[in-house]
Amino acid sequence: MLNGKSILITGGTGSFGKRFTETILRQYPEIQRIVIYSRDEYKQFQMSTMPQFKDNQKLRYFIGDVRDKERLYRAFDGIDIVIHAAALKQVPACEYNPFEAVKTNVLGAENIINAAIDKDVKKVVALSTDKACAPINLYGATKLCSDKLFIAGNSYVGSKDTRFSVVRYGNVAGSRGSVIPYFQKLIESKAKELPITDVRMTRFWLKLDQAIEMVITGLEQMQGGELFVKKIPSMKIVDLANSMAPGIKINEIGIRPGEKIHEMMISKGDAIHTLEFDGYYIVQPSVPWWHPGEYLSKGKPVENDFEYHSGNNTDWLTVSQMQDLIAAL
Repeated sequence: MLNGKSILITGGTGSFGKRFTETILRQYPEIQRIVIYSRDEYKQFQMSTMPQFKDNQKLRYFIGDVRDKERLYRAFDGIDIVIHAAALKQVPACEYNPFEAVKTNVLGAENIINAAIDKDVKKVVALSTDKACAPINLYGATKLCSDKLFIAGNSYVGSKDTRFSVVRYGNVAGSRGSVIPYFQKLIESKAKELPITDVRMTRFWLKLDQAIEMVITGLEQMQGGELFVKKIPSMKIVDLANSMAPGIKINEIGIRPGEKIHEMMISKGDAIHTLEFDGYYIVQPSVPWWHPGEYLSKGKPVENDFEYHSGNNTDWLTVSQMQDLIAAL
């Protein structure tokens, strides 16, 4: 599917971008090139000197920001597939810097869409987050807006064959911003307790490779307009703490602004458009231009009152499973 193609990854120096690049180079040896598009030249330098990437002639490093439409137009020349991973992702930072979050997460999405259509990119997959479903913080609201823009982008292509889809998943264990490395630092510093905002809190957890697998599945199946939602296990944050430091004292510090008790992936409002597959769900767009692919006939409609959140999940990580996951990081 990807052999002979040129791929561009926005935010390509992040945890996802590096692992995705490594995976594609391994699984698709005939890939034409992978362009790493990001705004931090030092992170690009660091990535380029990593053993798995050093001196690889198929990699290109392109300094640029998704806010810069002209730069995107230049970067998208000859590109077949775009994976949009760039975003401002820290909830407190987005709350304190709302205009910056909008510029990157919303206006940046618009720039990606326009550049992709005008430069004849064939497929665009945008990465979403559980915080985009029924959002209560600005980060989630900007990502919901981004999701809607990418899905609606399919109605702007006219006679072009550019297609846009979205992949949504939860917390990636060990990624930047994850609570796991934060807890680990406290444990290594001999902390006597771990701070938890609310003992009822649950979260979705998946391995980085699982996120990449879902993106590749989306690329293979997308007709344009789908929202792919990975099925992943949940865990209580209290159990996470105990899996990392058995018996450690928990200090309940109170829920932070913009934080949920349970993270949601699919709301009841989306249930009417949702199909269930082995390993994932697809939320279909409710627009007249949507022409579902044949593969959707294999999906099972969910109940009208269905919702998918980390508190009502049927798949839960045990303490030992989480310990194995952390050990593998």
